[in-house]
Amino acid sequence: MWDAYKKNFKAYLQLEKSLSENSVEAYLRDINKLTDYLQAVKSMETPQGLDLQALQKFVKWIGELGMTPASQSRIISGIRSFYKYCLAENIVTSDPSLLLEAPKLKRALPDILSFEEIEKIISAIDLSTSDGTRNKAILETMYSCGLRVSEVINLKISCLYFDVGFIRVIGKGDKERLVPIGSDAVKYIKIYTNTIRVHQNIVKGFEDILFLNNRGKNLSRVMIFYIIKALAKKAGITKNISPHTFRHSFATHLVEGGADLRSVQQMLGHESITTTEIYTHLDRDYLRETLQRFHPAFKY
Repeated sequence: MWDAYKKNFKAYLQLEKSLSENSVEAYLRDINKLTDYLQAVKSMETPQGLDLQALQKFVKWIGELGMTPASQSRIISGIRSFYKYCLAENIVTSDPSLLLEAPKLKRALPDILSFEEIEKIISAIDLSTSDGTRNKAILETMYSCGLRVSEVINLKISCLYFDVGFIRVIGKGDKERLVPIGSDAVKYIKIYTNTIRVHQNIVKGFEDILFLNNRGKNLSRVMIFYIIKALAKKAGITKNISPHTFRHSFATHLVEGGADLRSVQQMLGHESITTTEIYTHLDRDYLRETLQRFHPAFKY
């Protein structure tokens, strides 16, 4: 019985919400957890038959399985999305997930790099190689525009508007945004395209992808991760960093420089400003460190 609900929910997420395949699969896994629970307790309830108390028992069950608070919150979010769909399709007349409480999460602040550390990493690139020329263009673009790793590997030549200083980025859920791009990133993209990319044999279907691997296709997320890890090690940076660290650093440096949160939200492509607000906490830490370093009352 639940198979039909899942199938239609999947179509709703794909067609009406325009979510990526990974996001759709994540939502379906959340619903599968709920049906796993119903099978475990030998319940035949449909979405219409489940109430808040039943969902609370489900949350208790996944907690007892040893799932972390973050995983529990993720599943509860998926259940809420499912019931929004059920309401919209008149499958249910009320939403039992509205008052379902997620476990409290301690919001971890991401690792960031200082501007000097980013410069050290980029300076560690060997520009005598074709890969090095490409990698410099990639890192300059990631830091200049605050891109997600998926956004940089899928960046298209047709989305570069250098004459007006912007690029068009296709983010989560195929949502598009225009992001300003700095002169250094433009400079090194042009060097890469004019001296390296122009000589490559490009696989059909990848002609518009900006950053290519040696086989003429787009780079993988894992490849970007390895590039950055290797450069950080070479530069003597011991922080635990990833491609996302460049995005966090971009946002933090903007907030530290006085940029308003709405502008940062727009450039990052965050749907909710509460996601962007984490960078105000980072900024407070930065201000506290500055006081401790330079204010006489904080000298110890």
